[in-house]
Amino acid sequence: MEKVESPAAESKAMEVDSEKESIKRDSSPGPPDSTPPSPKKVASPAAEPLAMEVDSEKQTIKGERSPEPDSEKPSIKGERSPEPVSAPPSPKVSAKWNPLEACRPLVDDAPIFYPTNEDFEDPLAYIEKLRSRAELFGICRIVPPVAWKPPCPLKEKEVWEKSKFPTRIQLIDLLQNREPIQTSPKSKKRKRGRVSKIGYSRRRRDSGSDNDDDSPEDAEGKFGFQTGPDFTLEEFQKFDECFKESYFQVENGSKASESKKFKPKVKDIEGEYWRIVEQASDEVEVYYGADLETKKFGSGFLKYSPESLKSLEEHEYSTSGWNLNNLSRLPGSVLSFESCDISGVIVPWLYVGMCFSTFCWHVEDHHLYSLNYLHTGDPKVWYGIPGSHAASFENAMKKLLPDLFEEQPDLLHQLVTQLSPSILKEQGVPVYRAVQRSGEFILTFPKAYHSGFNCGFNCAEAVNVAPVDWLVHGQDAVEGYSKQRRKSSLSHDKLLLGAAMEAIYYLWELAVTRKKTPVIARWKRVCSEDGSLTKAVKKRVEMEAERLNHLGDSYSVIKMEGDFDIKRERECFFCFYDLHMSASSCKCSPNRFACLTHAKDLCSCESKDRFVLLRHTLDELRSLVRALEGYPDAIEAWARIGRDQNPSRQQRAKEAMDSKSTSCSKSRGSSKTQQQNNLQLGSEGSQSDLVTNKEVELKQDGDQDAHGITTKPAVTDVKLGEIGKSNEKKIAVKSDVGCSEPDAATNRLSHSVELLKSGSLVVKKLWCSKQAIYPKGFKSRVQFISVLDPTKLTNYISEVLDAGLAGPLFRVSLEECPSENFSNVSAEKCWQMVIQRLKLEIIKRCDQPASSLTALQALENIGLEMFGFLSPQVIQALEALDPKHQLEEYWNQKTAKVFGVELTKEGEKDGDKEKGGASDPSMDRDTRLLRGLLKKATPEELAMMHGLLCGETRNTELQEELSSLVDKMEKSP
Repeated sequence: MEKVESPAAESKAMEVDSEKESIKRDSSPGPPDSTPPSPKKVASPAAEPLAMEVDSEKQTIKGERSPEPDSEKPSIKGERSPEPVSAPPSPKVSAKWNPLEACRPLVDDAPIFYPTNEDFEDPLAYIEKLRSRAELFGICRIVPPVAWKPPCPLKEKEVWEKSKFPTRIQLIDLLQNREPIQTSPKSKKRKRGRVSKIGYSRRRRDSGSDNDDDSPEDAEGKFGFQTGPDFTLEEFQKFDECFKESYFQVENGSKASESKKFKPKVKDIEGEYWRIVEQASDEVEVYYGADLETKKFGSGFLKYSPESLKSLEEHEYSTSGWNLNNLSRLPGSVLSFESCDISGVIVPWLYVGMCFSTFCWHVEDHHLYSLNYLHTGDPKVWYGIPGSHAASFENAMKKLLPDLFEEQPDLLHQLVTQLSPSILKEQGVPVYRAVQRSGEFILTFPKAYHSGFNCGFNCAEAVNVAPVDWLVHGQDAVEGYSKQRRKSSLSHDKLLLGAAMEAIYYLWELAVTRKKTPVIARWKRVCSEDGSLTKAVKKRVEMEAERLNHLGDSYSVIKMEGDFDIKRERECFFCFYDLHMSASSCKCSPNRFACLTHAKDLCSCESKDRFVLLRHTLDELRSLVRALEGYPDAIEAWARIGRDQNPSRQQRAKEAMDSKSTSCSKSRGSSKTQQQNNLQLGSEGSQSDLVTNKEVELKQDGDQDAHGITTKPAVTDVKLGEIGKSNEKKIAVKSDVGCSEPDAATNRLSHSVELLKSGSLVVKKLWCSKQAIYPKGFKSRVQFISVLDPTKLTNYISEVLDAGLAGPLFRVSLEECPSENFSNVSAEKCWQMVIQRLKLEIIKRCDQPASSLTALQALENIGLEMFGFLSPQVIQALEALDPKHQLEEYWNQKTAKVFGVELTKEGEKDGDKEKGGASDPSMDRDTRLLRGLLKKATPEELAMMHGLLCGETRNTELQEELSSLVDKMEKSP
């Protein structure tokens, strides 16, 4: 985030953790409704050349001005006194912009991503998709689809012209080059103005804690940003325009607004910004409306409210996952397990910038991801450093600004210091640039330092998000905070345990229902022994075990109450470590707690009076890890605990149990009579009509949209569509026997078959035919009528396995119920088995004779099409596996077709071809007979044979015995 100009909310405003009181310009704040001051840019007097000292080792740049009479002397850098904001003078523009002095850093650009409409449906899935490519840059830019243009409530007249927001004064020339406050002569110490508390208090949960804020005395001697005047958005935009018009002048003195030809480009503003920061020869003061709470000022996105929504468009944008009011708590973000609305983390912050207003180098709280959206206005320039180089960045800052860090060891937490990307690059720190324009997002990754500035008036919004892969970074963050004795913004252990419980519940639901919904699939991916969630929980359990072992057996162990930290935050008295998982205390002070690391520092009492509170014992936590790894007994135990603790899970569990009977076995065990009450055959119930039109329709009462499937000989083209106002669910299977355009139909099917895996080439007999190549490991997906419930569409997975001597083994299975599968050594027969099973299911449900299902007869020779072997896209991918044309049977036939030669013998039928060349004299005897045998095998027999021939038990003895068996069968009458 931007934090006082940082990405994610532009994220978190220049936090000055313990130092809330920034040094302010000598000003006398005016009344709230006072007229906003004119912009001020003060140039150094010409008679006072700035002496630039560049320490060869520290590379810090300091400015010293020539002495003047006391009555006129300017204040020393870092201590000048600004004029009172209540009655500002007209803009002082004694210095002029000169492009020849530009200091634009030479850095590479961060990547830009353009999600499709489909990608844009799920923000967390898209972030996961681009993470491997973008995380190496620290930041990236995301440009939404063209049609995504959310309305901005901030532009409404009532807000734009009347709502006031506070600002902070930023002294741009002091962000990099300034002297430590305490080393400056007291005679030049500037006056303190009103203390700005906006954004400087740490973002905390609503806990009622009374020690979150530092007193003004604690902030004394620390550099920061003073409170500026209040503006409306309309006033601030005009203020910025006036500033830029005065600042960017052409050499003849005419203003850009007058010529209407010159307007500074982003690169011009960037070059001038870094000249101000690096050279510090001019005093430049700007304002920034940073870290504005959207709960108070309002969000730039629509907020969901059933009562206020007026259109479908408003509903779409108010519920969108990319709406930053919704992002943090989307399913899959572990921040959804935080019940408090933490401002700036879960609730977005707003940022209103002007030219040169800055968000200094910082990293997100808890090393979270942040997402920043620019609602309107001029571009925002970002700089990012990969999280893997965070330590080198911190070392470079301390090396180059040693005096400032000596005075403020936590300087990086204050967000008041810039350092040029050019200098950082010289220190070996990689820096990348992104220019964010209106309507675009900037995503920052965990532990990625970032900074930037605004090119003019703009309005942005930012918030944090935490996919499961963030947990490992978050753990590192809280351990670092403990060592620094820094307060945290949220309970990491609470999020970790919440994510683990949610994942285990969905593992249990998958085991019960056998339905892999997108939500279940998302959680399943992060489980198992190598899953990111499992690893994060396991790491935390190991840390807990080590700390408990360090305490020894002298402490008594007490079960922690469930509401231990609900009413108020519980944190270590010494290091502020969150105590959600465990805590230690003593009878002498039962309301004072310590983390396990500092348990012995709590008091001087004997060990017998001390005790440890554990939310879960080590055995329970190890069982939790086993559940995430997939052990059924542990999953059941923890799922039960989760249901007991969460009422919503109890209801979901009941629904899952109720739907269990509708999985793989429901369609078989249902009463035919009851099904007849819900199902009827044909739109008019006439069998003759069905036969004539070759159409079978199944109707079922319900509120769901109707779906239709149209098929033609040798092809299946699956299409979804709505049928007007109908409240019935219909499946139609049509067959036009006289169709003379099978190729056109095949092309339509090619759009329905999805290639999942090309597989690997096997240069042997049977691994191709004249029509197609059959790679080992090939996998595709196609949508077709479900054999379990013919009123629904479902996905089928088609695969090519290795059956050893028998060549390829073709298998078709239901994606939602893999145990329901059909295997054969013929691709055509696989799908014939599917069609036969579908017929039986329809007959059983509708109590109709098989003769009424003649429409399905035309679908029995669609195997190659349904696998995708005749799809142009699939053909292209499979042919690429054989660039040398080693599969001669396939390539010879293809070459012959190209030259118009028909190689098929007269009278040879497609069925004979598909038999895999059973009569082919070139095929060895064992293979020929074994293939014929396997064609007659049941799916169960084929599965067993596949295991014997291709599994771990495969050996020479089995092959010899099989050959002997084939011998005997050949000799038998």
